[in-house]
Amino acid sequence: MRLFINALAASAGGGLTYIRNLIPHLANLRELQIAVLAAPGIRQEFPAFPNVEFIEMELSTAQRFWSEQFKLPQLLGSWRAQVLVSAGNFALRNSPVPQILLSRNSLYTSGDFYRDLLSRHEYRMCLDTRIRGALARRSIHWADATVAPSEAFAVELRSWSGAQNVVAIHHGFDLETFTADSSPLPVQVEQRLSAADGALKLLFVSHYNYYRNFETLIRALPALRDSLAKLNVKLLLTCKLVPGENPGAYRPDAAARLVTELGVGDMIVELGAIAYRQLHHLYRRADAYVTPAYTETFAHPLVEAMGCGLPIVASDLAVHREICGDAALYFPRFSPKSLAERVLQVLSSDDVQHSLRAKGSARSAAFGWRKHVDQLLALAASLTGNNLGTSCIL
Repeated sequence: MRLFINALAASAGGGLTYIRNLIPHLANLRELQIAVLAAPGIRQEFPAFPNVEFIEMELSTAQRFWSEQFKLPQLLGSWRAQVLVSAGNFALRNSPVPQILLSRNSLYTSGDFYRDLLSRHEYRMCLDTRIRGALARRSIHWADATVAPSEAFAVELRSWSGAQNVVAIHHGFDLETFTADSSPLPVQVEQRLSAADGALKLLFVSHYNYYRNFETLIRALPALRDSLAKLNVKLLLTCKLVPGENPGAYRPDAAARLVTELGVGDMIVELGAIAYRQLHHLYRRADAYVTPAYTETFAHPLVEAMGCGLPIVASDLAVHREICGDAALYFPRFSPKSLAERVLQVLSSDDVQHSLRAKGSARSAAFGWRKHVDQLLALAASLTGNNLGTSCIL
């Protein structure tokens, strides 16, 4: 099978995490030839695979959709592709080969996100998201099959689009691969972490954006400080609440002002972005993982945290419950009070911590990239009539 992957949208966050893990597993299959259309520099993330060809193209976000519509059919023809995997929420209209669309952006379907943008007077971003959402909805109909990373999001997409060609294939996780890099954290990061030694450390892995709901997490900190007066609590962030320090157009000004107004600056450790291969060091330095996100499609950090043995406190989303099951404690997504109560429940009980760690470790083992690739290729084979058997595996 000749598989063409359009990964131009995989530049940060979960999209880049997906490509980082998908490509090596696909490369382990002989009789599978892969082309990856990606932004310049992505190929440097990977070793040289004999059956993987990278095609580099530099496009702005505004240019990407329209350029793909005209240039991608020519690339598919010249490369003799048999199936197209569109990995960035938008499909190719009238694809000359069967097309699988990977849809993993819940912002287009989230009423909470639109209300959040309006409350922040982000009218331009709101309009832009509406337009992109309309294209993403049409894309589901243009594709032969659409893959969502969770059943909860697949249900949402079917309802939103009216299309029934949406299937759920969980993203994967391989603990051995995730923890393989032994290189130390950057000196400045290590210094900030060392300064927090002896404190109870909560971890939240995300660059700053609105839908990860940083403000609810920040508002929970005074209650934690008051309830744990004899203990020092630190919140570790893999971003900086400073304009220009995060990808995208999200402005952290309101979050930074909230930190000052609540007087919790001493409780927050802004580590900045951490290389993906080194994240496991950070998980293993923390005492608990917390996420207040109000919309998600899969949430890779939850599986990573469970795999690294962290108890989890998560906002009560259908996606979070699907991924974590009973390996997490949940709270209403906009309730700082409930968030603080769940964190206290974890930090004040060794039994709760032990139970969540054990359940999380077992739960993370249910997600595998090999399993994801097998299901994705089975879907591709069903669309192309190409029979990929176990003989393809090296």
